[in-house]
Amino acid sequence: MEKNQWEIREFLLKNLPDHPQDIVSLLASTFGFTRQRAHFYLAREVKKGTVVRVGKTRATRYFLVGSKKLQVTLPLKSVTEDRVWGTYIRPMLNDYPENVQRVANYGFTEMLNNAIDHSEGTEVWIDVEITDKALAFVIMDNGVGIFQKIKDALKLESEREAILHLSKGKFTTDPSRHTGEGIFFTSRMVDAFSILSDDLFYVFQGWEWFSSPEKPEPFGRGTSIRMVINLDTKRTPKEVLDKYSNAEIGFHKTIVSVGLSSDPSDPHVSRSQAKRLMAGTEKFRTVILDFRGVKEVGQAFVDEIFRVFQNEHPSIRIAYANANPDVEAMIKRGLAESQAS
Repeated sequence: MEKNQWEIREFLLKNLPDHPQDIVSLLASTFGFTRQRAHFYLAREVKKGTVVRVGKTRATRYFLVGSKKLQVTLPLKSVTEDRVWGTYIRPMLNDYPENVQRVANYGFTEMLNNAIDHSEGTEVWIDVEITDKALAFVIMDNGVGIFQKIKDALKLESEREAILHLSKGKFTTDPSRHTGEGIFFTSRMVDAFSILSDDLFYVFQGWEWFSSPEKPEPFGRGTSIRMVINLDTKRTPKEVLDKYSNAEIGFHKTIVSVGLSSDPSDPHVSRSQAKRLMAGTEKFRTVILDFRGVKEVGQAFVDEIFRVFQNEHPSIRIAYANANPDVEAMIKRGLAESQAS
């Protein structure tokens, strides 16, 4: 005779988090009934809304609604970011502060929408994990790769330059459908943000992008976005968006990390390098060039920025920061020659 249904249900719910894919086999073998009977108990929990079914046939997985871990692979062509959020993610966050939910909603839906609209891939793998201190998302697609796509769109020399254009903000490869603000704002709302693609790993931390030497294992074709939100954060999407809506200190200003525009062993000497560096900055009122880590610059590079570009865009204020003595001397020389001409 079949054991008490409450005992079966308790076993199912207790073991499901560790057995999302083989829970049917586990139920059948533990209680000595058929797989069909095991599916009956699962289907009942799905109908109640306590369990979510993801995938089909052999790829089917089951997760507890409100659990602290979720892994799911979805077809990019038939998903929308709002439905994925509402079906899988939002139920996990019901017990957490409203501002955390809002930040998570903004970041997750923006990044999933990027994968849907831009990646040219067929699948997206989503991993969500909640610990005692933080909420972590990974959104990984099997598309062309974000750095490769930007390289092709802007005809750059290398994928490495792509992060430079992402860091400026207001950049998108599809301006008719996107503003280019998604990554910019998301990276500033969450507590940790990173992009892995084309074996390049970039991290946004301390309000700047840098190439991390601690690269995860390459995963092949596509893009992987990772976001971490501290559960005790007081930040809200409105707070971040309002900050950058300020005409004086907000999204009318961009800080450009010059070091991202070229390999460290390749000095910034040519006009072509300068043109690629300044591409897209005409959308801003103030451009601050951060020369941290740049050892030297050439006369043509400086002239292209501080004379040619400035003359073409007189309403834009160009400033610089963190230049070493050699770089600053070359910049001042270029500025003097520009004013004298």
